Amino acid sequence: MPLKTPLIVDPRRDPMVDDGDTVRFCSTCAFSGACHEAGYDKSALRDLHVLVEHVGPFRAGEHVFRARDPFKAIYAVRAGVVKTVSFDTDGQEQVQGFYVAGEVVGLNGIYPDHYPCNAIVLETAHFCRFSFPAISSLAARMPGLQQQLFRLLSKELGMTATLAGDHPAEVRVAAFLIDLSARFAASGFSGNTLHLSMSRTDIGNYLRLASETVSRLFTRLRDQGLIRIDGRQLEILDANRLRALARQAS
Repeated sequence: MPLKTPLIVDPRRDPMVDDGDTVRFCSTCAFSGACHEAGYDKSALRDLHVLVEHVGPFRAGEHVFRARDPFKAIYAVRAGVVKTVSFDTDGQEQVQGFYVAGEVVGLNGIYPDHYPCNAIVLETAHFCRFSFPAISSLAARMPGLQQQLFRLLSKELGMTATLAGDHPAEVRVAAFLIDLSARFAASGFSGNTLHLSMSRTDIGNYLRLASETVSRLFTRLRDQGLIRIDGRQLEILDANRLRALARQAS
């Protein structure tokens, strides 16, 4: 049964519509809040010689960076969706995460000084590329920006720990949907009507489940009245019940 409600984007928050101006940042900028809290606007950042470069579009299937590439920059997603993947010793792909507008890809390259994974675009994407040496230098003078970097790293580690737990498959799927819903909402998209750019195989890989299990659990959640689904369009019908299920992964 087709969804009654299409994917909704608030045009005021669409990163390809609201690109900021001489003093305002892009609507989905991952660092704007921290910079404003410290009293810096875009003109001040230019004075501090922070390199911020708009790059894209990257088409579906293209790499933003590859594993073992030297770590020189982090990428803030302006639009689109990206997955990060690594390969085990048997050459099997392992999905590490998904990133939507307003989120930063590449932070896990800080310690090894090279990217430990591949970042692959799932749907046409645009980025702000931040020179990491420049933003590190700026963060030393701006505690708010430094805290935001730590916050972004902590958020990634927290979700990884949640999914690494020995939780029932249904709980993991619910936690994934609630987490994705919150992230879409934070980026100005509908938090209830989601376009799943990632395949069932990718979702299963990320959750350590078979793709067939993901499909079966989506069907179960639909039959329970928690979601409505049509292909890659998913609508959350009962957020409270879905959230209660997801909390079992906490």
